[in-house]
Amino acid sequence: MVKKFLAAVAGLILLLASLAALAAPAPFNGVYGSGPEKFTLATGSPGELGLLKALGEGFDKAMQGKITLQWLKAGSGKSLQLLKEKQVDMIMVHAPAAEKQAVQEGWAIDRTLIGSNEFYIVGPANDPAKIAEAKSALDAYRRIAAAKAKFFSRGDNSGTHKKELAIWKEAGVKPEGPWYIVTKDFMTATLKRADQEKGYFMVDSSTWAAEKKNMPNLKVLYKGDKLLINTYHALCQPQGATPQAALAAKFIAFVASPAGQQIIKDYGKDRYGEGLYNDAAYARQYVH
Repeated sequence: MVKKFLAAVAGLILLLASLAALAAPAPFNGVYGSGPEKFTLATGSPGELGLLKALGEGFDKAMQGKITLQWLKAGSGKSLQLLKEKQVDMIMVHAPAAEKQAVQEGWAIDRTLIGSNEFYIVGPANDPAKIAEAKSALDAYRRIAAAKAKFFSRGDNSGTHKKELAIWKEAGVKPEGPWYIVTKDFMTATLKRADQEKGYFMVDSSTWAAEKKNMPNLKVLYKGDKLLINTYHALCQPQGATPQAALAAKFIAFVASPAGQQIIKDYGKDRYGEGLYNDAAYARQYVH
């Protein structure tokens, strides 16, 4: 009887441990700084492209080496979920409607405009849907659907995916069929697949600037519509919701400060010959 009881307890402990492991966020994708005060941030492209590393190191320097920023790679939808579940202290995202709802519901505060980039529609040079002749982003999407030209979608509830779905909806198109390919993957991985299979994809300008040299089969075929401007905001936990909510709020203040904004404006110029992001002052003209 005792052995059965102990076996049952051991089984329950194993089950609880497994559930805890499933609930816990993935290992960090980047750690910047080496100080004792640690906070956790979820974001996608700013982390992938290295901007977050530059900002984290700048903040650590401003805090005299006392902090460590721990980055979890996640698209905007997943980042918002992680914030809501209190698994991260803050996020950087580009999903305005969802951000506003989070603030309204009370589980996110300090929504702060930090910068922007824009979306480009890239595709094969022969441009089978003739989107280079499009009069608007909506027209470009309608042309792709009418031609049933291969189009890649991240399909991951990220900010990019949300924007893409909004454009299809406004264009009056329901994307479906063999030509519409959902990758369930991040920006750079989906861009690479579009290049390999010579299809269309809506990529952010920052990722394109960093990766275009590696994409021999793609070129920018449409850009410039205000609908394709992509604004980034930072949000953090309410005070006391997580142990480092206050430190995350300090980081947001640093990113919005002249020092942080200068890092954003300059990032990428030395390596790519152009900045990968615009600052908040530029982005403000596109905030609704």
